[in-house]
Amino acid sequence: MHDRDESQSGEGQGRFALPAGLSRREFLRFAGAAVTLLVSPVGQAAASSLIAVRVWPGTEYTRITLEGSAEFAFSHLVVKDPERLVLDLEGIELDSVLQSLPGRVMETDPVIKLIRAGRNRPGVTRVVVELKGEISPQIFTLKPIASYGHRLVVDLYPSEPIDPLLALIRKSSPMEAAAGDDGAAPAEAVADTPTSPESPRQTAARNAPEANRIFTVVIDAGHGGEDPGAVGRRGTHEKNVTLSIARRLKAKLDAEPNMRAVMTRNGDYFVPLQRRVALARRVQADLFVSIHADAFVRPEARGSSVYVLSERGATSSAARWLAQRENDADLIGGVNLARQEGHLARTLLDLSQTATINDSLKLGAAVLSELGGINRLHKPQVEQAGFAVLRSPDIPSVLVETAFISNPEEERRLNDKGYQDKMAEAVMRGIRRYFQTNPPVHRTTVARLG
Repeated sequence: MHDRDESQSGEGQGRFALPAGLSRREFLRFAGAAVTLLVSPVGQAAASSLIAVRVWPGTEYTRITLEGSAEFAFSHLVVKDPERLVLDLEGIELDSVLQSLPGRVMETDPVIKLIRAGRNRPGVTRVVVELKGEISPQIFTLKPIASYGHRLVVDLYPSEPIDPLLALIRKSSPMEAAAGDDGAAPAEAVADTPTSPESPRQTAARNAPEANRIFTVVIDAGHGGEDPGAVGRRGTHEKNVTLSIARRLKAKLDAEPNMRAVMTRNGDYFVPLQRRVALARRVQADLFVSIHADAFVRPEARGSSVYVLSERGATSSAARWLAQRENDADLIGGVNLARQEGHLARTLLDLSQTATINDSLKLGAAVLSELGGINRLHKPQVEQAGFAVLRSPDIPSVLVETAFISNPEEERRLNDKGYQDKMAEAVMRGIRRYFQTNPPVHRTTVARLG
């Protein structure tokens, strides 16, 4: 059977079958490469048991994570026609954890068609990932951190990466562009027909002053995927709360006649901090708003906060501590440090940063004022610290800590859909107030549809 040929040994025959579509010469080259690709301090496979397997489909890539009790030893090969990734795991037995991996792939995964796993030869388990197209894999290991053990990370990037700016340009209208990640126009944007009533959005657009361009706001739902963020006493994950509020904020901004929103993530997957910044710059964002839920060691801490970048140092010890915790997201979520682009890894402040921080403070003050109408403020003023996700030299950026997920009462409110909507509404009003007094003028204009 085809599945057995690729993933299981031909016991009793003195050999194991070649993967379908893989010539003997290709296999010998693969076997030779396997020797150099083993990840082990002494060049040998370490005995390990799997703790968990996870698959995280994202907009730009899909991540497969294997978590084990010891450092991984592995080799891999990309096979063509059809496209497959073959991954051999040394010292890993085919147990129930690994056998659950195929069932974790969703039909909607943009990269993976299916996964098979089987015993290849004694002491070696083979995982075959059938792909929907050509990919450029990044495979690396992570040492234990936080609640995670040793991890083997397989990031599958399409060979032709998605360009978010080009995707927006290809939209047929600003309303369709505002639909965002899924490319489907919101119900409010459907054109009028003789039998359909005018939508509230169309009414607002007709009554609003004419604008010659659309303001773009990038909404960053904090954490995601491998990085859960803070966890409340009732088990609430920050990454889920931030995504829910971010989606509500996007819908509200898209309903504004002269705004559109772009999400850094629209699902449960990990996005490195500098990729979030890079995406905002690629779509030429006018603003960047990162949504989070605060946490502290004492459960009585409560309230909403707004932070912006600091050039010199944190405005308080609490702000410094929070920035360090948020900046550790890359360590927990897992970043391939060997592949980080130098200019993004450094992200040095330039001469334009001072003006950008001043605009960020204005945006932060507007948002904080609106948040005070629905929740107690943790601090009455905008605070500053060295948040990596806010380090864009030319885009006003704020980080909103909606409430303390470590506070039992605020954790309960953060799980309430009505409260999430109020929080998104407050942030939207702050953004709208900022644009009314600080309209950006340095971006490319969008022609008005006639």
